[in-house]
Amino acid sequence: MTFWYEGPLAAFDTETTGVDVETDRIVSAAVVVQDAPGTRPRVSRWLVNPGVPVPEEATAVHGLTEEHLQRNGRWPSPVMEEIARELGEQAMRGRPLVVMNAPFDLTLLDRELRRHRASSLERWFASAPLRVLDPRVLDKHLDRYRKGRRTLTDLCAHYGVPLEGAHDAAADALAAMEVVRALGRRFATRLERLSPAELHTLQATWHAAQARGLQAWFTRSGSEEIVSTDWPLRPELPAAA
Repeated sequence: MTFWYEGPLAAFDTETTGVDVETDRIVSAAVVVQDAPGTRPRVSRWLVNPGVPVPEEATAVHGLTEEHLQRNGRWPSPVMEEIARELGEQAMRGRPLVVMNAPFDLTLLDRELRRHRASSLERWFASAPLRVLDPRVLDKHLDRYRKGRRTLTDLCAHYGVPLEGAHDAAADALAAMEVVRALGRRFATRLERLSPAELHTLQATWHAAQARGLQAWFTRSGSEEIVSTDWPLRPELPAAA
C-alpha cells in the first residue's frame, strides 16, 4: 500500500514585495509536481512585474530587483489566472498541494486575483476541493514541544532535507514538499491512516489552536499584533466604509 506521503504531490510557493497579504504583491511563483519520491519533478515558474515599487528589503531576500522585474516580468493579470488554473488542475488530478505557511501564499494569490481579475482563488476549486499540506502546521502539531524556530530553513535542517537556493520559489516549493514527505515517514504511525482530505480538515483545527496560543503569548508580552486563526485562506476583509 502506498501512503499519501509516498505518492503524487504538488507544491506551491511565491516570492513577494513584502509580508502584508492585503497590500503586497507576488513577484515570482512556482508550482512543483512530483509523482513519487526520487522521481524528477516538473516545475512551472512565473516571473511578475508587479507594477509597484519593489522594496530593497524584499530584494535582499529573494534577489529580484525592480529593474529586473520590469525588464523580464510579465503583467500580473494573466499570470495570476495561469497560477490559479494550475492549482485547480492539480486538485482535479487529486494531488495534495504542499504550501509552507499556506495562509500567506494562498491569501496573497487570492488578493492578486481579486485585484487583477475581479475573481477569487476559491472559484478555481469549485469542481475539486483544495487539499493542502502545510509543513509548518504539521510540524508544530506533531512535534509541539520542540524548541526553536520553524521556518522552512529550520524544518529542512531538522528533517535532513537539502535546501539549495533558498528564497527561490521553485527551490522552496520542492524543499517544502520533501519536508512533508519526511514528516510523513517520521510520524507514519500517526499519519498513514489519515487521507489528505482528513488532514486538510484537521490542520484547520490545529492551526487555529496554534494561532490562539501565539495570540496569548503576544498578549502576555504586551504586543498588539493580531494572529489570524484562518487556514489555509484568510477571508476577504470587509470593504472600508
